[in-house]
Amino acid sequence: MLNQPMALDGLRVLDLTRLLPGAFATQILADMGADVLKIEQPGSGDYNRAFAPIAKEESGSFLLLNRNKRSLTLNLKTGEGAEILRDLVRDADILVEGFRPGVMERLGLSYETLRGINPGLIYCAISGYGQDGPWRLRPGHDLNYMAEAGALQLFGKGGEGPIVPGLSIADVGGGSLMATTGILAALISRGRTGQGQFVDISMHDGAISWLALHGADKLFADIEPRGGERPFIGQAPCYNVYECGDGRHVALGIIEEHFWERFCLAFGMPELTARQWPEGEEAVAQKAALQQRFLTKTRDEWVTELEPVDIPFGPVLGIEEALATDHARARRMRLEVDHSVEGRVPQLGFPIKLSATPAAIRAAPPRLGEHTDEVLAALGYNEEKIGRLRAQGAV
Repeated sequence: MLNQPMALDGLRVLDLTRLLPGAFATQILADMGADVLKIEQPGSGDYNRAFAPIAKEESGSFLLLNRNKRSLTLNLKTGEGAEILRDLVRDADILVEGFRPGVMERLGLSYETLRGINPGLIYCAISGYGQDGPWRLRPGHDLNYMAEAGALQLFGKGGEGPIVPGLSIADVGGGSLMATTGILAALISRGRTGQGQFVDISMHDGAISWLALHGADKLFADIEPRGGERPFIGQAPCYNVYECGDGRHVALGIIEEHFWERFCLAFGMPELTARQWPEGEEAVAQKAALQQRFLTKTRDEWVTELEPVDIPFGPVLGIEEALATDHARARRMRLEVDHSVEGRVPQLGFPIKLSATPAAIRAAPPRLGEHTDEVLAALGYNEEKIGRLRAQGAV
């Protein structure tokens, strides 16, 4: 497996990021074969290393976001640390950072400076609001970007206002995935021109772009979509979540008329067949009627009864249940890797399946600074110089 060719073999990535968006983006690149060197602050490292829950010594979220990477400690605020980064840039293909706009310039490590060293460098900056615009320096996190993109209002029940989404949609969908897409597009462009470029990723921009479905309500019908008030975000009984008799839930995700007819007949409520999309009080009453019937059996009893009907319907699973399904196992979405301190640790699988150059786990998430001596030695630093840099707090 490890001897198979990989899609991004030979690419060198410098990862200066410290939180979820950058870590997930560079792990995708690493899983596909890139050599990702994680550059971390001496002593503390990636902020994610301190997040609960902690396994033995490492954070669980860190262990799920940093496989297939190496770790170099480097204090970029020191002249020696900045010089080492410039040395690394000479042979790098990609640099990814997640600082606020202006930080890398103050460190003397701006894109313009680094492209002077390596014109082919692809420099990706992931930030909350992008490199320009009046909000460029505003602090924020996923919840803020979602709120200010018009996306947070899509979550919640009718009349109750928005809720905190359970997934970091702006961070991952608007940040990580947009970053990897931009980086790979820039690589294709470099193959034609020989020149790298700056990839400006705003998680706020990314969240706005995810409004392609619900934005149509406002942009074309002047209807402000809010959670629980539009068909696909909680208003429609045919596209909703229901509690069962054991307190667990099922998801009914029906859009097509033929699926709705099948459901109504199998569910014992044929009178609803002609009324798939009720509105107002009728929708409230229909949802209540469906809810009452779902309460008559357990979640798994309903799954057993309705799964053979071949409709968009299924259980709301916990994470352990989801990873243990036959399908998740068949798709290899739960994996494991041996870690030098943590032992055998679980990993989430690869969402991108490539037939000729499949992703693979080649290395466990690194301990802080695990590869510092190895990287510096490759740059020509001897043991004495490495020891002196460590004593100075540069690495």
